[in-house]
Amino acid sequence: MTAANSPAPASNFIRNVVDEDNRSNKYGGRVETRFPPEPNGYLHYGHAKSICLNFGLAESYGGVCHLRFDDTNPTKESQEYVDSIVDAVRWLGFDWKQHLYFASDYFDIMYACAESLVKAGKAYVDSQSADEMRATRGTLTEPGTDSPYRTRSVEENLDLLRRMRAGEFPDGAHVLRAKIDMTSPNINMRDPAIYRIRRATHHRTGDKWCIYPMYTFAHPIEDAIENVTHSICTLEFEDQRPFYDWLLNALADAGHFPRPLPQQYEFARLNLTYVVLSKRKLIQLVDGGHVASWNDPRMPTLSGARRRGFTPEGFRLFAERIGVAKADSWIEMSVLEECMREHLNEAAPRRFAVLDPLKLVIDNYAAGASELCVAPNHPFKPELGAREIPFSRELWIEREDFMETPVKGFRRLYPGNTVRLRHGFVVKCVGCDKDADGNVVAVHAEYFPDSKSGTPGADNYKVKGNLHWVSVAHAYAAEVRLYDRLFAVPHPGARRDGDPEGVERDFIADLNPDSIRVVQAKLEPALRAACAEDRYQFERHGYFIADRFDSAEGAPVFNRTVTLKDSWSK
Repeated sequence: MTAANSPAPASNFIRNVVDEDNRSNKYGGRVETRFPPEPNGYLHYGHAKSICLNFGLAESYGGVCHLRFDDTNPTKESQEYVDSIVDAVRWLGFDWKQHLYFASDYFDIMYACAESLVKAGKAYVDSQSADEMRATRGTLTEPGTDSPYRTRSVEENLDLLRRMRAGEFPDGAHVLRAKIDMTSPNINMRDPAIYRIRRATHHRTGDKWCIYPMYTFAHPIEDAIENVTHSICTLEFEDQRPFYDWLLNALADAGHFPRPLPQQYEFARLNLTYVVLSKRKLIQLVDGGHVASWNDPRMPTLSGARRRGFTPEGFRLFAERIGVAKADSWIEMSVLEECMREHLNEAAPRRFAVLDPLKLVIDNYAAGASELCVAPNHPFKPELGAREIPFSRELWIEREDFMETPVKGFRRLYPGNTVRLRHGFVVKCVGCDKDADGNVVAVHAEYFPDSKSGTPGADNYKVKGNLHWVSVAHAYAAEVRLYDRLFAVPHPGARRDGDPEGVERDFIADLNPDSIRVVQAKLEPALRAACAEDRYQFERHGYFIADRFDSAEGAPVFNRTVTLKDSWSK
């Protein structure tokens, strides 16, 4: 992916910082960013914003962006998640080249940094229990109190730390803490834990380690090792920035890293209506069977989005459109959906699909006969050519396109009315057949032989209705999945009027019961040849994609990406 393929970057406060750093030659003109996911789940829509920001920023300044896995918690991480993240970033169109890293690559360096802090009197081993540490930490309005172990000697701390590493102590017996200030107004500076004992097999290092660094300790060191210039993260890490700076300055003073050091900058995370982006809640959706998997097309994961038919171009347009800000705000889901429509309207070929089939019989067309009608593949791109659609005596039309007794303003088929069959003939409805229960089972019409689209005289027929159709004899019968928003309310789990005081609302209760509907549709025969992940506009119905997992050669299954218009607007 090159800058030429992406929307033009808009100015924002982070770009202003980079511009100033380049003017002052702070980093010698280098711009190195990083995208550092923890491999404990699949990436979601919010990560797309961060990916586009970090990779896009580096790309536009001629720099590099690292893909780095912060794999410091072996109890929740797996290779499956690593693989899914690599696939998602690559699918979005970004390339990290040789810059693929893991926190676990640096465990030896991190441990050396920990010993260095101990030797400098800037870290100590605390033997309090977790509850005792919590009790002495203080509150937002009250300072914390020193641990009784805070005055241990450098020699004693170093001995205990090395014995922790050697596996002499059980989990939870000790932690290594930075020695900063227990009275600091920033709770994150009150001697934060930087190493804990955790006996767990790591997906890359196996059982080599029984102590693991905390994320807040590991992350700045990773940035410094990799010579990152601008460490961009979301606002929840703003209170961690003082520790980020304290740690790197302490390690630079000890000779571990050269200056200038990486700098952390925070931006507002994505808050999107009608979804949940909490990893805990996403896991609950999967484990509770509320969705089929992490890549269920209703899930707000990037793997789910890909299967749904969302496009990388749409995500990049969305990221550029919502911008980068310092303050949190809510973005309407309709903004993301409209970005997808905008790209798909340009990119997707058109096809006919009847989702709720009703038979239309052309009484004056010869039985067994057929002919070809010509339709453009894209109305605005003649260079994409045209395709031929077979026409015959019996056709499938949408059930909603016929009313025996029409309501006011209805312009489609009803007895006595005339409509055009799109790219085909003009027909006049002459009646219908019903079953014993009074349900319409077939509509009858007569066609005008000289009204075929594209032939001389066809324009002499002026009609107000224009219907899509598929020949019964030639139709491809396929499963089509009509996906909608996973949640029925803008803010799942949010308190609403009438809810009991003090009781947290279960976000699961806000699931949309109509988030998926499966139909057996009749498609124009050309769609039988669709390959997995081929995208189309089904005229009048929206944008669809051949499912990447369930489609087989000659038997694609289609998922609806998004409707043609926002059906949720009020």
